Amino acid sequence: MIAEFGAFALMLGLAFAIAQFVLSAAGRVRRSSVLAAAGEGAALASFAGVAIAFAVLMHAFVTSDFSVANVAANSHTEKPLLYRVAGTWGSHEGSMLLWDLALTGYGAAMAVFGRSLPRGLKSSAVATQGLLGVVFLAYTVFASNPLIRLARPPVEGRSLNPLLQDPALAVHPPFLYAGYVGMSVVFSLAVAALIEGRVDAAWARWVRPWALAAWSLLTVGITLGAFWAYYELGWGGWWFWDPVENASFMPWLVAAALLHSAIVTEKRGALAGWTVFLGLAAFSFSMLGAFLVRSGVLTSVHAFAVDPKRGVLLLIILGVMAGSAFSLFAWRAPSLNQGGVFAPVSRESALVLNNILLAAATATVLLGTLFPLIREAVTGEPISVGPPYFNLTFTPLMAALILILPAGPLLAWKRGDAHGVAQRLWAAAALAVLAGLGTYALVSPRKAFGALGLALGAWLIAGALAELAERTRAFRVPAAESWRRLTGLPRGAWGMTLAHLGLGVFVIGACFETGWKAEAAETLPLGGTLDVGAYHLVLEKVSPVEGPNYDADRGVITATRNGAFVCRAEPERRLYLANGQTTSEVAICDRGASHLYIVLGEQRDAGGKPVWLVRAYWNPLAMLIFAGPVIMALGGLISLSDRRLRIGVPKRREQAA
Repeated sequence: MIAEFGAFALMLGLAFAIAQFVLSAAGRVRRSSVLAAAGEGAALASFAGVAIAFAVLMHAFVTSDFSVANVAANSHTEKPLLYRVAGTWGSHEGSMLLWDLALTGYGAAMAVFGRSLPRGLKSSAVATQGLLGVVFLAYTVFASNPLIRLARPPVEGRSLNPLLQDPALAVHPPFLYAGYVGMSVVFSLAVAALIEGRVDAAWARWVRPWALAAWSLLTVGITLGAFWAYYELGWGGWWFWDPVENASFMPWLVAAALLHSAIVTEKRGALAGWTVFLGLAAFSFSMLGAFLVRSGVLTSVHAFAVDPKRGVLLLIILGVMAGSAFSLFAWRAPSLNQGGVFAPVSRESALVLNNILLAAATATVLLGTLFPLIREAVTGEPISVGPPYFNLTFTPLMAALILILPAGPLLAWKRGDAHGVAQRLWAAAALAVLAGLGTYALVSPRKAFGALGLALGAWLIAGALAELAERTRAFRVPAAESWRRLTGLPRGAWGMTLAHLGLGVFVIGACFETGWKAEAAETLPLGGTLDVGAYHLVLEKVSPVEGPNYDADRGVITATRNGAFVCRAEPERRLYLANGQTTSEVAICDRGASHLYIVLGEQRDAGGKPVWLVRAYWNPLAMLIFAGPVIMALGGLISLSDRRLRIGVPKRREQAA
């Protein structure tokens, strides 16, 4: 009866989402605080219903209740507890329930923490969030119910995809969905602003915390996914411009543009229509990602290749919700406040250029992701768009963005002083040039683009530190005064500095790993050797081992450099017994921020003797690729803790109400 109770709770969640939409909309139309409060209460009840259903599904996975179809298809009694829990969201149906949990959770949070919102705006936003809840919960209940019973339950389940049985991927979807679906609040606030016909500084102040939280969580989610792909898939890389990777990256780019645009709207009242547009686009890209991952139109290890009929339903949801929102935007945007004018050289102009480049970068990713699908649908001829396209189109746009990023915070509002900014950034520019030229001359003169990327990363880091020095007037006032200014900086300033610094760290890591990576592969008998970079590898032995739900061949490989012992690596080749799938377990030797990355392949026969395919990679500064986004997310969370982003302006609230 527990599964039936969960299914009933899920349907109650849908019923309360309907009540949330109807009551909040009625409260807005009739200007009734009682109806509005009832709508907010329904938002809390809807979240409670979905949370109960989610807890019931998780209980079914933990207890291996194979009478639930979703558990039978995605779990196994021999699977470790962590992966039984992760199985809750490891399928199409379970992941949609996680989406619903996040969506209704954000709706409940808006109802509780949106006290500073004007009454009309809050009612419209809660109603919009409720409508989103109705649409996605109805899809889950009627098309993707994860709590359906089996008439004849099997004795044993089919288990989760072995590639998904990994700690990083176990926590990747919750972070990713918290970021993905967090954009729904920005979407709802944007729709509400269009309904109210008002987008001002107060509205931008209310939007920024939600956008910042969603962007930070999405950053963590994407980073966990990239880290999983790096050490679990065994191909030695961390990003391949996979369409499903792009599906999560596009909302991130739009949210980054939104965060910068909202600053202009808050400080100067400008770019109001553009900021609203980005708010609608961010969640529209999230819904596009949900369609791409679940429709079966993509072939990817990340995708839920399921019934295309359900993919069509998601496409209809995307078309109706995004189409309605953008139609409302087209109708109401001309009436929005256009804000004040500003000079070509100003902080506003720098942020506008920032947004143009981010929007263009998003467009290139969107084109590269959708063009193969459109081409195949029209002509029937499959075509692939891979890294060369993105390197040619996306990379120059981001390089231009990095060039202007340090200058923006140093420019004054309305009218800036370009000469003054150049004086403040000359040391950062000199450091960047020295870093690039030094790398080009000393490391490898054949890697000019890698050296240029390193210079850009150094420019970002030095520029962020220069901006921090400017705020504290370092070297221009006594040290005690500079320290007082440093400790008195608002958390938002620290967050911005960390975000820009983290991007610089990422750029350096990505350029080094891409430009100076070395790889080698060879079939080795026991005692065979392989050289990669400056390292000498010896395959000492291969022996069978038993895991909790798999059998494996475990290799022992010793690595030396110039005759000195470096590490002992133990890569594995695993066979999962439940479904007969074979995977590689990578061995990574840490060398500071760099990695010696070793993969044991399948066993072969050579002249009656067993040999194994061994692939090895030298990935210099690879950890910076993952450390950079973590620093960026930390910067976002620190900014979120700034009191200025967590309180409303009472006078504005009273006037707007």
